[in-house]
Amino acid sequence: MRRAVELAARGLGATSPNPVVGCVVTDASGHRAGEGFHQRAGGPHAEIHALREAGVLARGGTAYVTLEPCDHTGRTGPCSQALIEAGISRVVYAVGDPDPRATGGAGTLRAAGVTVERGLLETEAEAVNTAWLTSVRKGRPFVRWKYAATLDGRTAAADGTSRWISCAGSRADVHRLRAESDAVVVGSGTARADDPHLAVRGVEGAVQPLRVVVDTEAKAVRPGARVLDDAAPTLIAVAEDADTDLPDVLRLPRAGRGLSVPALLDALHARGVRSVLLEGGPTLAGAFVAAGAVDQVVGYLAPVLLGAGPAALADAGIGTLAQALRLDVTETVRIGPDLRVTATPQSTATPKGA
Repeated sequence: MRRAVELAARGLGATSPNPVVGCVVTDASGHRAGEGFHQRAGGPHAEIHALREAGVLARGGTAYVTLEPCDHTGRTGPCSQALIEAGISRVVYAVGDPDPRATGGAGTLRAAGVTVERGLLETEAEAVNTAWLTSVRKGRPFVRWKYAATLDGRTAAADGTSRWISCAGSRADVHRLRAESDAVVVGSGTARADDPHLAVRGVEGAVQPLRVVVDTEAKAVRPGARVLDDAAPTLIAVAEDADTDLPDVLRLPRAGRGLSVPALLDALHARGVRSVLLEGGPTLAGAFVAAGAVDQVVGYLAPVLLGAGPAALADAGIGTLAQALRLDVTETVRIGPDLRVTATPQSTATPKGA
């Protein structure tokens, strides 16, 4: 199962709106006979890749799968039936499928006489598939907020300079996060200050995410902006009443001084986006936090002090310490001189099996 989890991770950023799934098939004597992972939406599922590699050796064997085999016929047939037809005698899966359209594979397998077990390395399998699982459970894309800051929480100096607070290794790691995401989102402030490109660089085989700029008044993104090139698809989110002739515009209702975050996420979800990397500045990050729409925080902290300049997070609707959004730190990693801290807001944590 640990190998199946490793295989599943290879599909990150390439399978939406489907989950990432890995599968290992052993023969009747317990030797590995085949393996595979879901590589792209519309393509064969992990179980099919593994069964094809195993061939006749799958008969009487065991399939280890990170997610409950689907019981649904869509662009591909149900994996539960494929496992039965291959003669698999035992299926071990890590996480139950929360999608009502696809769940039920375990029951179908048991009805056919296959031994079925659930829960092996469930935590690890949940973690690798957290974006898709969150999107199914919440009905909106999983949102990971990424920022880089000094040790005193500044994202730029008092004069606005910000390149480079984090080290080259941290910046390369951000491209990995982009490659694992379906969409990268920034706000108008970032668009004006940095003219960001937002495409993935340096990650072999990466599927370019959708680049989204939240430009409420349609004034920050001008013709010739780097985000409008053909390196990756781009969507400009503007207010319903904004005056613009830019292509690929998404018109959304206003909320306060910006756009409705739930409406933005609903629109992205309808386009098949299941994971969002929020790279916007403090104002947009504050709007997402205020909307309860941040599922994970990844902060790159550089051993630098500035003492002045913009903070990582602006007004998030938190007026007192009792309202503070408290986090569970799930990982700390040294990247060169920097420290990458990954945390999950306690109020958005989803219990297993939900």
